[in-house]
Amino acid sequence: MKRNEGTVDRIIRLVIGVVLIWVGLWPLNGLQVAVGGIVVAVIGLILLITGLTGYCALYSLLGISTKQE
Repeated sequence: MKRNEGTVDRIIRLVIGVVLIWVGLWPLNGLQVAVGGIVVAVIGLILLITGLTGYCALYSLLGISTKQE
């Protein structure tokens, strides 16, 4: 996998990913977490992983790269 994300793109993904994971897993009613919260947390996890690896499969499929070469 060749990196296709630039530094700014990666930082934004990392920050938003962490925030979405935190918001998604924040217990709304005791220890019960809503399905919507889990979905938000999974989206955050995807952003976090793509930010850490520097590779986005969707970018690859669309031929997009924000990495400066």
